[in-house]
Amino acid sequence: MALAISGRLSPEMFQPVVIREEEAEALTRPVISYWQDAWRRFKKNRLAMFGLGLLCFMLALSFIGPYLTPYDFREQSLLECNLPPSSTHWLGTDNLGRDIFARLCYGAQISLFIGIMAAFLDLVIGVIYGGISGYFGGLVDDIMMRIVDVLYGIPWLIIVILLLVVMSPGIWTIILAMSITGWLGMARLVRGQILQIKEQEYVLAARVLGASPAGIIIRHLIPNAMGVIIVNLTFTIPTAIFGEAFLSFIGLGVPLPLASLGSMANDGYQYLLIYPYQLFFPAIAICLIMLGFNFVGDGLRDALDPRLRQ
Repeated sequence: MALAISGRLSPEMFQPVVIREEEAEALTRPVISYWQDAWRRFKKNRLAMFGLGLLCFMLALSFIGPYLTPYDFREQSLLECNLPPSSTHWLGTDNLGRDIFARLCYGAQISLFIGIMAAFLDLVIGVIYGGISGYFGGLVDDIMMRIVDVLYGIPWLIIVILLLVVMSPGIWTIILAMSITGWLGMARLVRGQILQIKEQEYVLAARVLGASPAGIIIRHLIPNAMGVIIVNLTFTIPTAIFGEAFLSFIGLGVPLPLASLGSMANDGYQYLLIYPYQLFFPAIAICLIMLGFNFVGDGLRDALDPRLRQ
């Protein structure tokens, strides 16, 4: 039996396998970057993808919706006041005969623009301020943080009212009023991240090589804290949108004939018991926008956490 087996074997069947050096060192798993891995994990979060879909739907509605209706958001018709939803007016009309669908699309544009611009200003001011405070530390950090503490003690609504008294009411006035104290939370968050990161070896190496403080903050510290910054930004935008809606609801929002979701909610609130749909539709739009940003923020928080990377 052994001879029969040996008769079927040949020395050519036992030749060593030749493997090149670059093939031996090749990784079996494809190399993906940090952001590619974050996007892969973000897509697996169904709630986050649902929130992203809500945001895309509201963005499409706000910019494409005005072209789907023949009515202008400022057009008034006393003969068509307080009409219920129908094939002519999809979401009905308000007390001045204005088409609610046209006003909803335009109001979503205004609310999203105010929220995104206010969050962007908070991002720029907060990242610069918190980065400088956290990097230099010591006396500089103490002085800058005490200024933040003082600003935290000033009621936000008082600042808004004072600005609206001094300046003419408008979109940029609201954005400025919301940004005066809105960057404080971002500054504290960035400062805490910079205090942790600046002790790393690569920061010390950059200092030894002669990099300037501005270069270290911009090229090394801020990019490594970008995950936390982006997550906080996604929560800042709905906060700003809700703040604009609150100001418009109490009569301190965008002036007429402009419209926002908050001003529409204020107009519909007065006729809640008679024509509830006038409040229902703008309130639903505000809820969808805020839910979308919050779901996306939760998904980004999980996707950008390096401790969950596999």
